[in-house]
Amino acid sequence: MTGEIVPADQERSTQLRPGADSIIINAKIFTNNLGQAEASALAVKNGRIYSVGPDAEILSLKNSETQVIDAHGRTLIPGIIDAHTHVLNESGYNYIVRWDGVPTLRTALAMLREQAERTPEGQWVKAIGGWSPYQFEENRFPTMDELRAAVPNHSLIVQYAYNRAFLNEKAMEELGVGTEQFPALPGTEFEKDDRGNYTGVVHGYTFTFVAVETMVPQLSFDEEVSSLVHTVHALNRFGITSAVDAGNRGYPGPQATVDVLARDNRLNVRMPFVDMQFGDGTPMNMVDAQIEAITRTAPISPGQNLHPTLEHGHVYRGAGEVLQLEVHDHENFDRPAVIIDPGQMRRHVEENVVKLVRRRIPFRMHISYNENITPFLDALEEMNEETPLDGLRWSIEHAETISPENIARVKNLGGGIALDSKMALHGDGFVKTHGREKALKTPRLRQLVDSGIPLAMTTDAFRAATFNPWVGVSWMVSGKSVSGSEVLAQGNRLSRVEALKLFTSGPAWFMNTESEMGKIAPGNLADLVLLDRDYFTVPEEQIKDISAVLTVMDGRVVFGAQEYSSLTPPLPDILPAWSPVKHFGGYYWAGSAT
Repeated sequence: MTGEIVPADQERSTQLRPGADSIIINAKIFTNNLGQAEASALAVKNGRIYSVGPDAEILSLKNSETQVIDAHGRTLIPGIIDAHTHVLNESGYNYIVRWDGVPTLRTALAMLREQAERTPEGQWVKAIGGWSPYQFEENRFPTMDELRAAVPNHSLIVQYAYNRAFLNEKAMEELGVGTEQFPALPGTEFEKDDRGNYTGVVHGYTFTFVAVETMVPQLSFDEEVSSLVHTVHALNRFGITSAVDAGNRGYPGPQATVDVLARDNRLNVRMPFVDMQFGDGTPMNMVDAQIEAITRTAPISPGQNLHPTLEHGHVYRGAGEVLQLEVHDHENFDRPAVIIDPGQMRRHVEENVVKLVRRRIPFRMHISYNENITPFLDALEEMNEETPLDGLRWSIEHAETISPENIARVKNLGGGIALDSKMALHGDGFVKTHGREKALKTPRLRQLVDSGIPLAMTTDAFRAATFNPWVGVSWMVSGKSVSGSEVLAQGNRLSRVEALKLFTSGPAWFMNTESEMGKIAPGNLADLVLLDRDYFTVPEEQIKDISAVLTVMDGRVVFGAQEYSSLTPPLPDILPAWSPVKHFGGYYWAGSAT
């Protein structure tokens, strides 16, 4: 920057100059636009799609400064929108050995062993979330003996979703397992051997493991910024251009790292957010705390964008997904369903949700099981008579076992449903707990799509499941979990087009961007992905392995691989130097640390 002032008329002429900023040709474009179903090229200008059509027509829009990219016949799709994930909760990304996509337990244990050798004294070795024992060739959990042998001299935690954790002796000692030091949260169980000694296996629910994460060594601010940079890079690799942060650690705190990236225009994903308030551990009303945060602590209005230049870059989209701890029905598929007292659910709506509706604050409500959705909707319908929702956007998140009747009720109230693909990773566990017959219709994909309700598929990453959306797409199309087991009935599966829409145009509703996202169409934001293989024709077993070779967000390349690797913006070094992500990468790619 030279400090030179550009005259306003010159700036306008620059914006209005003829020709495209960039052009992609020779592509097999899935437009998701019924008015123009087929095209091979597109032009981008000022961060939006300028024109779509055949190569010759689009190339006529080229000027001397236009960047032309040859797709070499590859499939091009709209940018993927993950409408429910937890980017800002993953501030410790660079400290974690990611087991996402690792094919064998043998390899996973070897990664721990190698990481233990480079981890400095005082730091933990951690493998948390994004994996499932059913993805391994061995089709089982690690044993405590295997874990102790892999990490003999450091504190170790291996965490499976929000279901259970494996702790070695050093970790149990630091956490105070079996003492008052360890948080006594409902549902927490410590396994013991025949002699009454702790084995190191801890069963629990979400908040048990959230609490544990606060008790281990924390990252410096610079390491958190580095984690966010490389988390976003990992999302871009799969073609994700928007990720709705579905409940972070309490606005405005987590926004500090986002501000650093936004300031330098390095936030390479649109990241609207909803907010959860957990306070300092003392009793509190989460909705009251939410209202206090956005009206007094750091005033912000629903729909307000905190990013100075990126459209829909970091927009406040309301409250949730947890609005009250006592009505949170944890989706631990290794245990029976958590059923909330209907009276308690009713009081929650009457005393808490109504406050959000009166203030026109959109909300999202985590409810997994139909037994809890019913009393919630009973109360919401009654509230709507006195305090109308009147078009306010709200949704039920997860809704694994929602009934057809309740799908219709949500639609009638103007709500949406954000599903998630955890059954792809954890469906085998669901079968053991709830039976195969119920698993095959969980969730009711066919009925949900046919209902016309605002609908999205999400990952709910990074702890509960992997951040790779193609694992979920594979499950929706094939009906198979990561183990290869059938967990979705033939009549409950989706076509490839339907499944892709749940990660493109469907999620746009949850961002209030239906008219400008989710399609390759003139006027839409220039978020698009060139795939490494043709999603529409590859064998079903390859769908989960799809990734991007080129990801464009806001009209600029944010990720490139293979022949497009030179287009990738330079990334800063990963902090700290011993980070597992630096050595293994954020996702398993046959040993590649990228």
